[in-house]
Amino acid sequence: MSKLRQVMDAAFWDLTLSSPQTLDACAKSVPGEPLPLRASPTSRALRPQQLALLGSGFPLGIVPSLSPTSPKELGSFALQSLLFQHEAANWWVGLVGQLRPKKLVSSIKAEVMEGDELEIPAFKDVVKHFLDKSLYSLGLCSQFSLSPASSLFFSTEVHGKKKGHRSKAMFFHQLPYHDVSLEAAWPELFLDSKGGYWDLPSSVSLDLSSHASESGLRYRIGLHKSSGQPQAFSATSADVPPALMPGLCANAAVCYEKSKDLWRQRETRKDVEIKTEKGRFRWLSYDRRLREPHAAISGIIGATCTSWLAGRGDSSVGSKLQLGDNDVRHEVSLDVNRRSLFGVDAFSSMCCTFQHGRFKKDFLDLTRLDARLDICSASAFLKSTTNLVSSLFKGPVKQGEDSLSSPRLNFIFHQQIAGPIVFRVDSRLALDSSSGRFIPQVEDTVYSLNYSLALLESGKVVAWYSPKRKEGMVEVRLYEF
Repeated sequence: MSKLRQVMDAAFWDLTLSSPQTLDACAKSVPGEPLPLRASPTSRALRPQQLALLGSGFPLGIVPSLSPTSPKELGSFALQSLLFQHEAANWWVGLVGQLRPKKLVSSIKAEVMEGDELEIPAFKDVVKHFLDKSLYSLGLCSQFSLSPASSLFFSTEVHGKKKGHRSKAMFFHQLPYHDVSLEAAWPELFLDSKGGYWDLPSSVSLDLSSHASESGLRYRIGLHKSSGQPQAFSATSADVPPALMPGLCANAAVCYEKSKDLWRQRETRKDVEIKTEKGRFRWLSYDRRLREPHAAISGIIGATCTSWLAGRGDSSVGSKLQLGDNDVRHEVSLDVNRRSLFGVDAFSSMCCTFQHGRFKKDFLDLTRLDARLDICSASAFLKSTTNLVSSLFKGPVKQGEDSLSSPRLNFIFHQQIAGPIVFRVDSRLALDSSSGRFIPQVEDTVYSLNYSLALLESGKVVAWYSPKRKEGMVEVRLYEF
């Protein structure tokens, strides 16, 4: 049900996405936009902790990633490594380093080609290329355990190719039936539904969320403050997401969720313990959450309420925003009046799951398909449907572009290849109605190879790639289902 719950969380400011654009491997989804693919669960491990685990499986502890950059001569390929870590009873700190080798290799190659064929470049001429600070990035991450129920997290990173630094701080406290989180970032990186990144100069959020209850009822309330003009990190669209404009916003959401098994083969003691001539042995699944073949249907329905307490009709109206990279730049108007002062909406999602196999054998013991239909905004969907029906009787009706009006169908396919290795495809279709009828369009697809870690019960090493964003990385994920 974790994926269903993120349909509600997408309206808030703390839905975390995996992204190689930052050294902490995190970006936020733009609030109120369609739920992105591969949104990571709240229990994800910190990036330095991931690198500490991944380092043992890669040469010299160096982990690769792909992320487009500006200037382009730096290249998309990057190498990350955990340079330092220290762990105490209630404190952990780690230092992450990153190198983009494309420019380094190109500059050394050019140095060699410029010289005489029989002349080797001087040592100092080669070393100067290694001292180019634009090649490197450093990130410091620290976590304090203040009590068994409270923790404090802080991170900061600097990129040689850019001025300034990116910092983040978060306080988390667990109550008997609720979680409280206070988070601040300067700047905060957001990923929109079109695959573009935006930097918000300052973002502060306070959230109170209830735990999942037996009745299926869940709710959240939050207060979010953003300051400064959003800057296009890698976005090319002239449409600035309204939620990222400066202001103070109060959010509330409530939902009801339910899941029912159509059939399920429960794991028994006979399935776990096997007898051999040498005695009894435990035969466990590679992932405890994939140990039972089943077919199930689940759903969630809820409502959100949003109120902008400040940030509408202020002095920022009509200001200009620079878009694009260093090569191509243009200006668009930043108009906060596009944002409603108060809004109430509903959302729903339904998911069907089928799994064959117990994920124990060495080959083809896991085939799983998840199909989920999301309606992010009931009001936008009803308006689009009404216009579609009207166009059948009265002719074409001009409709404004609204990404929330299209239902989205998500498919997740898992197939075991060998042992703990699973091939996974995440794909999303949008049912676009702008042409006068609902036409499915592929919005995004993510391919990945997963290596399940049985010692973590439901943890895995994931290597994923997104052709749309031209990004990919290797990371550790915990309790993703």
